[in-house]
Amino acid sequence: MSSKIAIEANDLVKNYVSFIRRGIFGRRRVVVEALKGVSFGVLKGEVFGLLGPNGAGKTTTVKILCTLLLPDSGTATILGYDVVKDASKVRRIIGVSLTVEKGFYWKLTGKENLKYFGMLYGLDGKFLEDRVNMLLELVGLRKLGVEDKLYEEYSLGMKARLSLARALLTDPPVIILDEPTLGLDPPSARCLREMLVKLAHEEGKTVLMTTHNMFEAEMVCDRVAIIDRGEIIVMGTVDELKKRVAGSVGIEMFVLTSARASLDSIALKIREGIGVPCSIVGENGGYRIKIVSPSDEVDEVTSRTLRILHDHKCSVRRIEVKEPTLEDVFIKLTGRTGF
Repeated sequence: MSSKIAIEANDLVKNYVSFIRRGIFGRRRVVVEALKGVSFGVLKGEVFGLLGPNGAGKTTTVKILCTLLLPDSGTATILGYDVVKDASKVRRIIGVSLTVEKGFYWKLTGKENLKYFGMLYGLDGKFLEDRVNMLLELVGLRKLGVEDKLYEEYSLGMKARLSLARALLTDPPVIILDEPTLGLDPPSARCLREMLVKLAHEEGKTVLMTTHNMFEAEMVCDRVAIIDRGEIIVMGTVDELKKRVAGSVGIEMFVLTSARASLDSIALKIREGIGVPCSIVGENGGYRIKIVSPSDEVDEVTSRTLRILHDHKCSVRRIEVKEPTLEDVFIKLTGRTGF
């Protein structure tokens, strides 16, 4: 392994077994392929984003890296330690936050929670006190004046800050976060993103985060890997990935329709009739149609799409033409709705 690589995954495979009910007493066994040979490397001192829609395999991947799941096959290392063979060593060098709401004691204050977990990690005395105070300052809980407030009274944003502080208690060189800004209000999410960039770029820590927020990934990550249906479909810097849609633009249309079932027909006609990638997602009481169009065909693609929407009695409220985004990369590579 290169001395510059902090996290390395090689051909990780993980399957789950579930059962589908058939009739009153019957059931059918189903094997779900969560990971189908996932491989990637994370460099020291960078923020690396593992991007993908819900169910793509992001959480399964990070749980394997955190030693919480065993892979069916493949290997993974963190700073040279195998996550299976050297699990106890791996746990000493990583800070983890898999959810911002679970694992804390509701009847303890934020500061008391950090002290408790610090003692579990082997910290004590003045060192623990100083470490907790420094982290409360770092994540902004002291500035908010809530370090002595009960955890049960914390907002989701405060819980996210405390979760990050707990992940940093032992000053680990590698930090692994699963959807760290999920559900946060914009100011809290922005604050958390700024802290992650500072930890990597100023303190030299390696940060691996999962997200399905393309905007967030473009703002924070030095490199990203897009995972879909258990496979890495593309990896690189944001600029490198955007080159995958060079010569293209994104056309966004916000529409209203009472016929939800007709949207699948609309998407099919756009993809096959016009020949461009398309996704449709619900948004603010309506639907956002996202099309990746060649730059020199924007007018034609827009006109033909509007005709399709008119035929399906859709009311078009807004049309925007934008520069390509990571979402456009996903749509073009998979040809389907992603995030």
